Amino acid sequence: MDELREEALSALRDASDADAIERWRVEWLGRADGRVTSLLRSVREQPQEQRASFGANANALKQSLESALAARQEELRRVQLEALTTTSALDVTLPGRPQELGRLHPVTQTLRDCIRAFEEMGFRVAEGPEVEWEKYNFDGVRIPQDHPARDMWDTIWVDKLVDGRRQMLLRTHTSPNQVRVMERMEPPIRVIVPGKCYRQEATDATHEWMLTQIEGLAVDEGIRMSDLKGVLYEFARKLFGADRKIIFHHSYFPFVEPGVEMALDCFICRGSDPSCATCHGTGWIEILGAGMVHPEIIDNAGYGSDRYTGFAFGIGIERVALLRWGIEDIRHFYANDLRFLSQF
Repeated sequence: MDELREEALSALRDASDADAIERWRVEWLGRADGRVTSLLRSVREQPQEQRASFGANANALKQSLESALAARQEELRRVQLEALTTTSALDVTLPGRPQELGRLHPVTQTLRDCIRAFEEMGFRVAEGPEVEWEKYNFDGVRIPQDHPARDMWDTIWVDKLVDGRRQMLLRTHTSPNQVRVMERMEPPIRVIVPGKCYRQEATDATHEWMLTQIEGLAVDEGIRMSDLKGVLYEFARKLFGADRKIIFHHSYFPFVEPGVEMALDCFICRGSDPSCATCHGTGWIEILGAGMVHPEIIDNAGYGSDRYTGFAFGIGIERVALLRWGIEDIRHFYANDLRFLSQF
């Protein structure tokens, strides 16, 4: 019995994993052919006077090996747990895995910079709806029904009939909010209106069917054309620097009188390439239209053009972004090419 015990314990000590321990259990304590089990079955084969002591010793051997098996299994579990704790522990001193950060679209960046520039000059933001009524988009800013801008080829109309005709549209400019602001405010007024506009037109290097605008409006006593030019010069200085060339030339807009366009020198050809797709060979890129608010609009608001004057302007934000970063084609902004967008 002592020799069997030493042999079994030695084999158990050599069992280094769960599979080896299970093989040891089957060999020594298995119910079918285990060596200790077979020893217990042989009690009846012993001489009569030795059966009691033989059976007692065999049972003691079985209990001793079962205790040793339980201890060995517990020891193996403890070793495995320690190994797992050591090899799989979370090291909180390591830096976290970096997450790639998104960024603002370049048009959004430019829009916010433009808003900030005007806010520093005393303007506040006033927003308006993108789906607009024709009375605000056209009638209120002196664009009559026979004006070409109302044609289906220039305007995206909402397919809803009011009094037998379409009167709702995607705004073609942010100017309708001039009328909305003057309906609810009294002078002095200093507001800018940022937002999307929509025009059903062909796209090219400087035109898109959807554009971002900032409409500006100032109404007060004694406002003059020189005030408008001063505001726009300051805006250009803040956005493009003092070394950019600026030009104003007369232009017609129904809602201002007189009207002007403001342009900056072409960053691509500087006026030296007649085939330049960005400035069309003129050397200048128009970024905004402006002028003195038409007296009729002042009167319609109930202010009285004999007392109040004002100026208004509309800035194409995509054009500003083209000039800021020297981009040749406005369509890059909305092509969803991350190689392009990740540069800003």
